[in-house]
Amino acid sequence: MRYGSLLAGALLLVLAGVAGWQGWRWYENRQAGQAAAQFLTVAQQAAAEGADMRAAAERFNAIAAEAPPGYRTLARLRAAALLAETGQRDEALAAYNALAGDGGVDSLYRDLATVLWGLHAVDVADAGEITARLTPLAGDAAPWRASAREVLALVALRAGRNAEARGHLQALLADAATPPGIRERANRLMQGMGS
Repeated sequence: MRYGSLLAGALLLVLAGVAGWQGWRWYENRQAGQAAAQFLTVAQQAAAEGADMRAAAERFNAIAAEAPPGYRTLARLRAAALLAETGQRDEALAAYNALAGDGGVDSLYRDLATVLWGLHAVDVADAGEITARLTPLAGDAAPWRASAREVLALVALRAGRNAEARGHLQALLADAATPPGIRERANRLMQGMGS
């Protein structure tokens, strides 16, 4: 009898734990579903002709403030992109920098934010800083290497370091994984350099 009540108590604890876990999963799925719906709605509004991109960026930031981590990151990236598209370069650079430095964001997206920061900073940031931040992302196994190499080539060209730019462009052309659009731009840059 004594062990029966202990066993019943343990069983109740297990059942309560399972019920709590299932309840938490339901809540997380519900939150993710709501964030997905909001994200898609704002994305469709932003894609509409004559859309107010600044307002869309603000709506993406509002989603990021309340969404679960995955949608929070996507909303932050999209908001930064819209800021850049509307000429708010300083705000976009700050948004990309914040994402790149956020330890709560998956490293894949932090690296993407760094590459996008570099792309938008080519004309305004110190070439040495851009090069230092993007060089680790241009390695042969890095997922964003093609984009990082393209930005590094642009930075080198801007700084008058043509041999360095040519090296980045040749690496892009030699890499079978380089996306077609980046490959085409690399070819045009090489031709423009007389290669």
